[in-house]
Amino acid sequence: MLQASRPGHSNPGHRIALLGLLPLLLLSLLAAPASAHHVMEAFGLKEGPIAGFLSGLGHPLLGPDHLLFLLSLGLVGLHQPLRWVMAMLAIGVGSTALGLVLPVLPGSELLVALSLVATGLVVLGRWPRWILLPAIALHGSVLSEPVLGWSISAQIPYLLGLLISQGTLLIVAVTLVRSWARGLQPANLRLLAGLLMGIGGTFAWTQLVP
Repeated sequence: MLQASRPGHSNPGHRIALLGLLPLLLLSLLAAPASAHHVMEAFGLKEGPIAGFLSGLGHPLLGPDHLLFLLSLGLVGLHQPLRWVMAMLAIGVGSTALGLVLPVLPGSELLVALSLVATGLVVLGRWPRWILLPAIALHGSVLSEPVLGWSISAQIPYLLGLLISQGTLLIVAVTLVRSWARGLQPANLRLLAGLLMGIGGTFAWTQLVP
């Protein structure tokens, strides 16, 4: 039988776990969501296979909107099989490949920011999980922009770098994040959802008011 917690006292382990995520959330608020979409310029990389591969590795890690979205899938997929996450990865990378030949949706950066709000609503059970399929497709499409016009010899390593980087983040999401989130009380999980929605709203505001 589960031991009831005493009124007015929360589980210290849950509190510590929740505080452990706050630095990442605060750092994300301080970062500009669009800053990581130009990794090549930031590091002075020239077009080529190595630059493409390194840029593919770096974009999901350095973009706070992409990073938080991928990690937050561990909160959404608490009861989902691994193949659900693998499908998300395939959709994301596939959308990046399509984005190299198809025009990117206008206002996509704003929609990427709002995808964090959508994720929070899914965590709260207000929206269905399938809404995250077009959301990750949108993320993938936006990630194609940095190498538009590059040669195939640079774009293919870029896609490989994205596959490795996003795959690693999703593995972290479905192992560490999901395992950690399963121990959270419902109130703390709702708080996390609210933080995601607040960060997404902040990122969206920066897109509307530069």
